Amino acid sequence: DYRRKVFFKYEKRIRTQSPPEKVLEYFASLKSPSGEIFMTPADLMRAVVLVFPPSEANRVREGYLNGESVPGELRCAPSKFFMLFDTNNDGLISFAEYIFFVTLLSIPESSFSVAFKMFDLDNNGEIDQNEFKKVMALMRAQNRQGARHRDGLHVGLEVSGSVENGDLLEYFFGKDAKACLEHGKFVQFLRDLHNEILRLEFAHYDYNSVGTISAEDFALSMVASADMKNINKFLDRIDEVSNEPGLRDIRVTCEEFKNVAELRKRLLPLSMAFFSHGKVNGLLTKQDIQRAAYHVCSISLTDNVVDMIFYCV
Repeated sequence: DYRRKVFFKYEKRIRTQSPPEKVLEYFASLKSPSGEIFMTPADLMRAVVLVFPPSEANRVREGYLNGESVPGELRCAPSKFFMLFDTNNDGLISFAEYIFFVTLLSIPESSFSVAFKMFDLDNNGEIDQNEFKKVMALMRAQNRQGARHRDGLHVGLEVSGSVENGDLLEYFFGKDAKACLEHGKFVQFLRDLHNEILRLEFAHYDYNSVGTISAEDFALSMVASADMKNINKFLDRIDEVSNEPGLRDIRVTCEEFKNVAELRKRLLPLSMAFFSHGKVNGLLTKQDIQRAAYHVCSISLTDNVVDMIFYCV
C-alpha cells in the first residue's frame, strides 16, 4: 500500500506539474533510431487517464518505466477513439499529437464556442483549417502543458513538427484540407472525447467487469483529481473505508460515476450556491448537497454517492 501511494503521487506530479516533454519521456515506450520519442495509444491512455491501481488488483502502479519487463497497464480495452490520433496507422503518437490531445481535453465548451465565433467571419457556423489552427493556438495558450511547450524543443529530446499541424487535422478537414469544420460537429467531438476518458476510467476500476465499482475505488477516483497538497489526508481517509459498516458494501454504477465527474466540471456555480447557503444557514447537510447539485447543475446525486463524498472530505 505504501509503494502504491508513492508511485501514484509521483506520477500525479509528473502529469500535472511537469512540462509536456517530461510527461512524454516518462510515459512513452518507443524511440525511433533518430531519437524521436513516440507513444502508443496505451501510453497515451496512461498519461492522461489519472487513476490509482484498483483495490481488487495486486499491482503497485499503472505506468511504465524503462527496464520493466512487465509494465503496468490500464485494466480496460484499448480505446478506438484514441486511435483517431494515429491517423497514419503506424501505431505511434508523436509529441505534436500528444500536445494536440491534451489541449483538446482542456478546452471548456463555452471557451471554444467564443473563439470559434471570433474566427467564423461570415457567421455560417463553419471554419476552415487555417482558422481552426488559430483557434487551437489560442486554446493552447490557455492550457498549462500546451503553453509551456516549445514545439518539442528540449535538451536531450528530439521531436519534430509543429503542434498545430498534427495528423488529426485530416480527420476534421480531409486529406486535401479543403473541408470546413462545423461548430456542432467539433463540440460533439469534445463531448465524446471526455465521455471516452470517463468510460476508460470506470472500466479501469471495474476490475472484474461487473458493471459497478467498490466504494474504495470510487473514493480513489475522486482523490485522483484532488489537489496535491491534500492527497495524503485523503488517502489516509480512504484506508478506513473498509472498516465503515455503512460504506464498505456500497457499489457505484457507471451513471453515478459520470454524474460526479460532470459535477466536478461545474464547481464554480455549485460553490457559489454552497457559499450562499452556508452564510445564511451554517453547515451544509447531505440533502443540501443533493438539492444544490440538482437545482444548480441539473445533476442527480444518489444517497450512496453523497455518503461517500461526505466521508472523503
